[in-house]
Amino acid sequence: MSSANIKLSQKDQRHPQQDRDRNTLNRLLREDPNDLNLAELARLRIRYTGFPGSRDIQKDLDKLLEKWELTEDQLFQKTREIHATQSIYTVRTNKKEDWT
Repeated sequence: MSSANIKLSQKDQRHPQQDRDRNTLNRLLREDPNDLNLAELARLRIRYTGFPGSRDIQKDLDKLLEKWELTEDQLFQKTREIHATQSIYTVRTNKKEDWT
């Protein structure tokens, strides 16, 4: 592998949903936890866990967990309970969940 290829493979990647996720995360940082916000945080944690890049988003996700005084395990437990009782991501027009 050439040195140019090594540098490219070590470079952080930009997630294709980063701009949209940044907007969601900025909103979450301003708001209090509620069912939708907890589900959004869990969704973003899952999306960015292990992702080789978007470090600013990953830091802010950690910050938000700390602000809401939750561990990741507590967050996932709460959101499992939420998803068991309601369809938090139902798109009103076609009645299916939107995980994009």
